[in-house]
Amino acid sequence: MTAALIVIDVQNDFCPGGALAVPDGDAVVAPINALMEQYDTVILTQDWHPSGHQSFASAHPEKAPFETTELSYGTQVLWPDHCMQGTDGAAFHRDLRTDGDLILRKGFRAAIDSYSAFFENDRKTVTGLHGYLQERGVSRLLLAGLATDFCVAYSALDAAELGYAVTVDLNACRGIDLDGSLDAAMRNMQAAGVSF
Repeated sequence: MTAALIVIDVQNDFCPGGALAVPDGDAVVAPINALMEQYDTVILTQDWHPSGHQSFASAHPEKAPFETTELSYGTQVLWPDHCMQGTDGAAFHRDLRTDGDLILRKGFRAAIDSYSAFFENDRKTVTGLHGYLQERGVSRLLLAGLATDFCVAYSALDAAELGYAVTVDLNACRGIDLDGSLDAAMRNMQAAGVSF
């Protein structure tokens, strides 16, 4: 079985000092760089939002960051403006190796957020990653990156549902833990058969 490493959103805005910093987020860089040595197939995802994205609290003047709103596809957490296309915040952490096989940008549709590396948050719009992995004969995935309870967890759950054998390397992830989201994500991943 061919295995791939998927590196999720290790970008400046999710690291200390960034617009949506994950606590200790930059601590994932060294373990991820080491993991890259062990995989022939390495995919990096990159959050890539246009300005005014509907997942930004700034697009909803009556709302504050981390509140929720209802969008066409359901409940959406509203985030501080982050990972805006072409900005330093959207760039990968300077110490992260980026010499993988594919860089997959997500969240670039202004009306739909995209946590998962496989589907946008409407749960219908595909990113193309599944087709890419199928073409390469990949059946096992190791996921690492930011944040454990959002983009990593959503990607892991979708991968498991698509039939991959999925492992999340918790030493190479960090979470936001918004109102218990980390515990909930861990329970959901375990229930879906994800290994750690």
